[in-house]
Amino acid sequence: MKTLTVFTPAFNRAHLLPRLYESLCNQTHMDFEWLVVDDGSTDDTKALVAGWILEQKIAITYIYQENQGMHGAHNTAYKAIKTVLNTCIDSDDYMRLNAVELILTKWKSIDQKKYAGIIGLDALESGAIIGSKFTTEYTTLEDFYINGGTGDKKLVYRTDVITSYPDYPIFEGERYVGLGTKYLFVDKDYEMATLNEVLVTVDYQITGSSNTMFYQYLKYPKGFIYNRITTMQYTKSTKRKFIECIHYVSSCIILKRYNFLKDCPEKLLTLLAVPFGIALYALIRYKTRT
Repeated sequence: MKTLTVFTPAFNRAHLLPRLYESLCNQTHMDFEWLVVDDGSTDDTKALVAGWILEQKIAITYIYQENQGMHGAHNTAYKAIKTVLNTCIDSDDYMRLNAVELILTKWKSIDQKKYAGIIGLDALESGAIIGSKFTTEYTTLEDFYINGGTGDKKLVYRTDVITSYPDYPIFEGERYVGLGTKYLFVDKDYEMATLNEVLVTVDYQITGSSNTMFYQYLKYPKGFIYNRITTMQYTKSTKRKFIECIHYVSSCIILKRYNFLKDCPEKLLTLLAVPFGIALYALIRYKTRT
């Protein structure tokens, strides 16, 4: 059995997957397999991956499911992964050619039972590192940001750790739940080893979630409410709790759920956040008016 699974949720990204596939085929260390979770694509994703499986350059598993959103694809991936480690590489990104080698070398150097995995760096296509580097040898993801860290980072989790926490919920008619809630669960119990090396090149798409967030606020309020409540419960940062309260209020207004204090774990902060939540709701409506 391989040590690492690279898994990729894919929804109508057949035009981008070849770049990722080539980066995997050219890795300097081949102790990994690739899991593609096709989240209901209607393009040529299935045929494309089938052709790559026949090439037998790398070990590939393909799973098709009806569209559930990124979080649903993560649920499916975590149920299928059998390797010790796993990492998600999005369909619009690709791995540096020595990324697997860097991950496995770092993994062999740490106490594998003590830590939840490894955090590495992401970079833009220009080569510029996204955000800041790590200043400590070990950290939780939340502590990194609380202590001034910035930017997207590449997470490599122990499979037995990440799968020990609840699945992301699936809400009928919605396709988004933020992935960070599960990472907060992990942060309660484990630190991760830091790796100041670039593992992945990120190519943010105009239609990707990062660039369509206001529309997602409007379309998926139940998922966002779950994220806000969970983060209020588990974050150590009062500032972050207050920000989550603001977003929670705006999502409740979108759903016309005006008794929002009933289910909220931070009632006083949420009450204070009401004017800001109303303003955020107005901004969401303005940004999505077309």
